[in-house]
Amino acid sequence: MVRFSEIARTEILKTLNSPQIPVGYALRIGLKGGACSASYLLGLDKATENDELYEVEGVKVLIDKRHLMYLIGVAIDYAETESGMGFTITKT
Repeated sequence: MVRFSEIARTEILKTLNSPQIPVGYALRIGLKGGACSASYLLGLDKATENDELYEVEGVKVLIDKRHLMYLIGVAIDYAETESGMGFTITKT
C-alpha cells in the first residue's frame, strides 16, 4: 500500500520514538484539498474514528478511510539537498 525508502523509514521511526512525542501517536498520511489540486500531507497524530491504523515496515501509519484509495501506491522518501531536507511523496 505505502512504501518507505530506508532513510525515510529511519527518520520517521527516530521521530516517533523521540521522548518529545507522546505515547499513542503515529504517522498520518493524508490529502489536503481535493480534485486536481490535492496535495499529500504527513504529520504525527492520534487515531480518530475515521482512521484505519496500519503497520508498514515497522511504522504505525494512520490513514483516513476517505483518503485510502488515493494513497495506495505512494512512496515516501527523505532527501537532503542544498536547499534543505525533508520528505517527498510520489505516486507510483
